[in-house]
Amino acid sequence: MQKLVSFLVLLLFSLPVFALTVDTPLTDITQEKRAEELFHEIRCIVCQSETIADSHAEVAKDIRRSIRQWIIDGLSNETIKTNLSSQYGSVILMKPPLNRSTFLLWLTPWLLLLLGSIAVYIYFR
Repeated sequence: MQKLVSFLVLLLFSLPVFALTVDTPLTDITQEKRAEELFHEIRCIVCQSETIADSHAEVAKDIRRSIRQWIIDGLSNETIKTNLSSQYGSVILMKPPLNRSTFLLWLTPWLLLLLGSIAVYIYFR
Protein backbone atom coordinates (compact mmCIF):
# COMPACT_ATOMS: atom_id res chain seq x y z
CA MET A 1 0.00 0.00 0.00
CA GLN A 2 2.81 2.38 0.89
CA LYS A 3 4.47 1.73 -2.49
CA LEU A 4 1.24 2.56 -4.29
CA VAL A 5 0.87 5.87 -2.41
CA SER A 6 4.51 6.72 -3.11
CA PHE A 7 4.03 5.93 -6.78
CA LEU A 8 0.90 8.11 -6.99
CA VAL A 9 2.65 11.01 -5.26
CA LEU A 10 5.61 10.77 -7.63
CA LEU A 11 3.23 10.56 -10.58
CA LEU A 12 1.41 13.65 -9.35
CA PHE A 13 4.64 15.66 -9.11
CA SER A 14 5.80 14.54 -12.54
CA LEU A 15 2.67 15.76 -14.37
CA PRO A 16 4.03 19.28 -15.02
CA VAL A 17 6.82 17.68 -17.06
CA PHE A 18 4.25 16.46 -19.57
CA ALA A 19 2.93 20.02 -19.96
CA LEU A 20 6.15 21.19 -21.64
CA THR A 21 5.73 22.06 -25.28
CA VAL A 22 8.48 22.10 -27.82
CA ASP A 23 8.58 24.60 -30.66
CA THR A 24 8.47 22.87 -34.00
CA PRO A 25 10.54 24.78 -36.54
CA LEU A 26 9.33 25.45 -40.05
CA THR A 27 10.45 22.99 -42.72
CA ASP A 28 11.61 25.76 -45.05
CA ILE A 29 15.00 26.98 -43.78
CA THR A 30 14.60 30.54 -45.14
CA GLN A 31 11.18 30.88 -43.51
CA GLU A 32 12.54 29.58 -40.21
CA LYS A 33 15.45 32.03 -40.37
CA ARG A 34 12.98 34.85 -41.02
CA ALA A 35 10.90 33.68 -38.05
CA GLU A 36 13.98 33.61 -35.83
CA GLU A 37 14.84 37.18 -36.83
CA LEU A 38 11.31 38.27 -35.95
CA PHE A 39 11.51 36.47 -32.61
CA HIS A 40 14.42 38.76 -31.67
CA GLU A 41 12.38 41.87 -32.54
CA ILE A 42 9.34 40.97 -30.42
CA ARG A 43 9.23 41.49 -26.64
CA CYS A 44 7.77 38.87 -24.31
CA ILE A 45 4.63 40.23 -22.68
CA VAL A 46 5.30 38.33 -19.45
CA CYS A 47 9.06 38.85 -19.09
CA GLN A 48 9.17 42.42 -20.51
CA SER A 49 12.98 42.43 -20.64
CA GLU A 50 13.40 39.43 -22.94
CA THR A 51 12.59 38.73 -26.53
CA ILE A 52 10.24 35.88 -27.33
CA ALA A 53 13.27 34.03 -28.69
CA ASP A 54 14.76 33.91 -25.18
CA SER A 55 11.56 33.52 -23.16
CA HIS A 56 10.13 30.24 -21.91
CA ALA A 57 6.72 31.72 -21.04
CA GLU A 58 3.65 30.10 -22.57
CA VAL A 59 2.57 33.43 -24.09
CA ALA A 60 5.92 33.67 -25.89
CA LYS A 61 5.46 30.14 -27.24
CA ASP A 62 1.99 31.05 -28.48
CA ILE A 63 3.32 34.18 -30.20
CA ARG A 64 6.13 32.18 -31.81
CA ARG A 65 3.55 29.68 -33.11
CA SER A 66 1.42 32.53 -34.48
CA ILE A 67 4.40 34.14 -36.19
CA ARG A 68 5.35 30.86 -37.84
CA GLN A 69 1.78 30.40 -39.04
CA TRP A 70 1.64 33.96 -40.40
CA ILE A 71 4.89 33.36 -42.27
CA ILE A 72 3.42 30.21 -43.79
CA ASP A 73 0.34 32.26 -44.74
CA GLY A 74 2.61 34.69 -46.60
CA LEU A 75 2.36 37.79 -44.39
CA SER A 76 5.23 40.29 -44.49
CA ASN A 77 7.33 41.14 -41.44
CA GLU A 78 5.73 44.58 -41.20
CA THR A 79 2.24 43.10 -41.34
CA ILE A 80 3.13 40.63 -38.60
CA LYS A 81 4.50 43.44 -36.41
CA THR A 82 1.40 45.52 -37.10
CA ASN A 83 -0.85 42.61 -36.14
CA LEU A 84 1.03 42.09 -32.88
CA SER A 85 1.10 45.83 -32.13
CA SER A 86 -2.63 46.12 -32.65
CA GLN A 87 -3.21 43.15 -30.38
CA TYR A 88 -0.73 43.94 -27.58
CA GLY A 89 0.24 47.57 -28.14
CA SER A 90 3.56 48.97 -29.32
CA VAL A 91 5.20 47.72 -26.11
CA ILE A 92 5.52 44.31 -27.76
CA LEU A 93 8.16 45.63 -30.17
CA MET A 94 11.75 45.70 -28.90
CA LYS A 95 12.24 48.89 -30.95
CA PRO A 96 8.90 50.68 -30.77
CA PRO A 97 8.19 53.25 -33.49
CA LEU A 98 8.69 56.94 -32.80
CA ASN A 99 5.23 58.39 -32.34
CA ARG A 100 3.23 60.41 -29.82
CA SER A 101 2.88 57.64 -27.27
CA THR A 102 6.55 56.60 -27.42
CA PHE A 103 8.14 60.03 -27.82
CA LEU A 104 9.10 60.27 -24.14
CA LEU A 105 10.55 56.75 -24.28
CA TRP A 106 12.89 57.78 -27.10
CA LEU A 107 13.67 61.21 -25.63
CA THR A 108 14.43 60.18 -22.01
CA PRO A 109 17.96 58.76 -22.57
CA TRP A 110 19.01 61.92 -24.38
CA LEU A 111 17.52 64.12 -21.65
CA LEU A 112 19.34 62.14 -18.97
CA LEU A 113 22.61 62.42 -20.90
CA LEU A 114 22.12 66.17 -21.25
CA LEU A 115 21.26 66.63 -17.57
CA GLY A 116 24.22 64.47 -16.52
CA SER A 117 26.57 66.48 -18.72
CA ILE A 118 25.27 69.74 -17.23
CA ALA A 119 25.68 68.34 -13.71
CA VAL A 120 29.27 67.26 -14.43
CA TYR A 121 30.06 70.64 -15.98
CA ILE A 122 28.63 72.52 -12.97
CA TYR A 123 30.43 70.23 -10.50
CA PHE A 124 33.86 70.67 -12.10
CA ARG A 125 33.47 74.35 -12.94
